[in-house]
Amino acid sequence: MRTAPSRHDTAPGACTAFARFVLCGGGVGLASAFAVAALASAVPWILANALITAASTLLATELHARFTFGAGRRATRRQHAQSAGSAAAAYALTCAAMLTLEQLVTAPGAVLEQVVYLSASALAGIARFAVLRLVVFARSRSRAAATTAVRTAPAAHPVVTGTAAPGGPAALCHAA
Repeated sequence: MRTAPSRHDTAPGACTAFARFVLCGGGVGLASAFAVAALASAVPWILANALITAASTLLATELHARFTFGAGRRATRRQHAQSAGSAAAAYALTCAAMLTLEQLVTAPGAVLEQVVYLSASALAGIARFAVLRLVVFARSRSRAAATTAVRTAPAAHPVVTGTAAPGGPAALCHAA
């Protein structure tokens, strides 16, 4: 008997996953941009960005594990570690963009800083989507697909008869 796969058994397609990634990751990223700006008034910008990046990475990884990539469960330690690696690269990109802005513009305004930060974050986000989909959550998707295939495959029942196999055991061994 075939069972309909539940919503947690199948991974979403690339377009659906990307839309979910933008919704979850973009929402967390947008909130992070404002949190970095607020925190940067009390501590150096680099430290504010590091703290907010760490917190937002934990939150976003959980959202991606549960919703974006169809795992439907909490992220594993391995997934958090790999996601942190991609977040570290994103952090480096946003820092480089902001440091470049500081070198090019003596006193950039808050709006320009946000434009540069969000642009760098968007580019890093696209790269992170590819890494998360193809590496971090790929194993979960392949396991879910294998589980679904096993559940939906028709049962194979051997037919047992009381007659001997034609040609005897020697013929069976040779045929195999």
